[in-house]
Amino acid sequence: METFVDLKDKIESKQAKIGVIGLGYVGLPLLMEFVEEGFTCIGFDIDENKVTLLKEKKSYIKHLSQKRIEGIVESGKFDATTDFSRISQVDCIIVAVPTPLDKHQQPDLSYIIDTSEVISKYLKQGQMVVLESSTWPGTTEEVMKPILEKSGLKYGKDFYLAFSPEREDPNNPTYTTKTIPKVVGSNDSYTLECATALYDKVIVQTVPVSSSQAAEATKLLENIFRSVNIALVNEMKMILDKMGIDVWEVIEAATTKPFGYMPFYPGPGLGGHCIPIDPFYLTWKAREYDIPTRFIELAGEINTSMPYWVVYKIMEALNEKGKSLNGAKILILGAAYKKDVDDMRESPTLKLIEILQSKGGHVDYNDPYFPKMPLVRKYQYDMESVELTPENLKKYDAVLISTAHSCYDYDHIVTHAQLVIDTRNATKKVEEGREKIVKA
Repeated sequence: METFVDLKDKIESKQAKIGVIGLGYVGLPLLMEFVEEGFTCIGFDIDENKVTLLKEKKSYIKHLSQKRIEGIVESGKFDATTDFSRISQVDCIIVAVPTPLDKHQQPDLSYIIDTSEVISKYLKQGQMVVLESSTWPGTTEEVMKPILEKSGLKYGKDFYLAFSPEREDPNNPTYTTKTIPKVVGSNDSYTLECATALYDKVIVQTVPVSSSQAAEATKLLENIFRSVNIALVNEMKMILDKMGIDVWEVIEAATTKPFGYMPFYPGPGLGGHCIPIDPFYLTWKAREYDIPTRFIELAGEINTSMPYWVVYKIMEALNEKGKSLNGAKILILGAAYKKDVDDMRESPTLKLIEILQSKGGHVDYNDPYFPKMPLVRKYQYDMESVELTPENLKKYDAVLISTAHSCYDYDHIVTHAQLVIDTRNATKKVEEGREKIVKA
C-alpha cells in the first residue's frame, strides 16, 4: 500500500520518471506528450537508427514536426536509448510494441513476450507496467504477468500492471494523442487508480474500466466495428459495380440521413496496424471458448479479397483496350496505407504489387513519402518511386490509384495517363478525360 501511494504521489507531482518501450507511431507521440507536460522520460527501442535520429533532434515520423522533436530533446527531460538496463531508472514503463499476425494468420506475441522478459530482468519494487499493444483479452494477465513475476516480485504487491489500448490515428487533423480519450484497465484497484492518474496528466479524458481484459476487448471491438462496416461497403461496391451503379454516389446520398447511419468507404484492401490484424486476435481467442466468429471472419475474408478484385478490374479494363495484364506496365500511386502519412504497415499496395507481378505485370510505384520502397516483414521490393512527369505517365498501360494522397494532381494524372484505375474516388472532381477512368 505504501509503495502505491508513493508512486501515485510521484505521478501527481510529476516527479515520476516515464519509460516508453517502442518509439514508433504509438510510443513516440505519447512520450512527447509526457515530456511536454514536464515529466522526465526515457525512450527505449532496439532500432539504433531511431535512437540516433532522436539524439540528433530529427523526426522520422512525418506528422511529428522537427520543431517538436527539437523541443523535447532540448528540454533536458528526454533521452533515447537502446540500453534496456535503464528500465530500472523509471517509475512507469509503457510498452508500445508491434502485435502482428504470423504467416498462418495467428497472433504473434513475440514482441510482447520478448519485451516482458527484458523488463523482468530489471523490474524493481514499486514500478508500474502498462501495455498498450493491441491484443486478445487476457494477454496482460495470462502472458505478461507470469513473465514479469520471474523477477521474484509479485503483481499487486511489489509491482503494478495495467492495459491501456492505443488509439493513434497518424496525421488526423482533428484528433491527436492528447485529445483522444484513453481507456485504462487493471485487475488491481490500486493500479487502476495509479494508471488513471498517469494518463490524466497528458490525455483530455481517461476512461477507467474494471479489468485489463475489458480494456483489451474495448480495443478489439473498436476495430472489429470498422472492419465489419468496411467489409459491408466493399461488398456493396462489388454488387453495385455489376449493376452499373456508383457506390460512392450511393454512400454520399446515404450520408444525408441524420440518424441511424454513418459512412464507411471502400478501398483496395485494409491497411494500417490495427484493422487488418485485430479481428483475428479475437477469433483466435474465441476458439478457446468454442465460440465461432463467423461474422468477424466473413468480414476479414471480404476485406482480404479486395486486392484480387481490383486486379480483376484492371484486367477487365485492359482487355477492353485489347491488352493483357501479362506484359502490361502498371504504375501504382501510393504505397502508404492511407493518404498523407508515411506509414506502410499492412498497406494493400504491397499485396497489389505481389498479385500484379505474379500475373506478369511490370509494376512501378510513386509515393512522395517513400522515395525507395522500404523492406517490411512480409515484402522486400527493390523499387524506387517514379516521377509523375507527363512522359512517365504516358508510358504505362494503366495507372492505379491505391492511396489518394492530397498532393497528387489528379487532373494532371488523368490528362497524361492512358488508363486510370481509381480505388479511392480520388478523381471525382476531374472533368476532362473521364472516359479514361475506371472505378475499382
